Amino acid sequence: MRVHTVIDGPLGQLLLVGEESGTAPGGTAITSLSVQGTRKAPVVRTGRRHDQAALAEAVRQIRAYFSGELTNFQLEFMPTGTEFQQQVWGALDAVPYGATTTYGKLTERLGLPRERVQAVGGAVGANPRLLVRPCHRAIGADGSMRGHAGGVERKVQLLTHEGALQPTLI
Repeated sequence: MRVHTVIDGPLGQLLLVGEESGTAPGGTAITSLSVQGTRKAPVVRTGRRHDQAALAEAVRQIRAYFSGELTNFQLEFMPTGTEFQQQVWGALDAVPYGATTTYGKLTERLGLPRERVQAVGGAVGANPRLLVRPCHRAIGADGSMRGHAGGVERKVQLLTHEGALQPTLI
């Protein structure tokens, strides 16, 4: 059974969706985490039950991340995506808190030819688990902020929170 809850936080309202499972902490594996109201963001569908208790461990970890107490999520995820996407997401998972990488470096790390960098970028962009899978840590080779499902401003906000960017003073 799919379950969901909404978490209010610095990025806005986050929709957390999970699938009940006997092996995950709290019995629920995470299927998606998204910012409500952004493009391609999932919406609550019929057949999903609102159940914050089933997602309590994920909610606790997300809140701990935003309060600066957690730098590495320990959650079970429902397998999703193509084999290629899973490889790219695995490489993203290896980018530590407070660090960034480029799409080109991810491509190299995966042993792919340079001409596959756009495909890698597409897989990063298809990440259904905003924040808990650190797609925000992938940036352009020139240091520019490239697309982010939650919006580039949220990407900057997350990287600033992690200390990977210095806040802009005006």
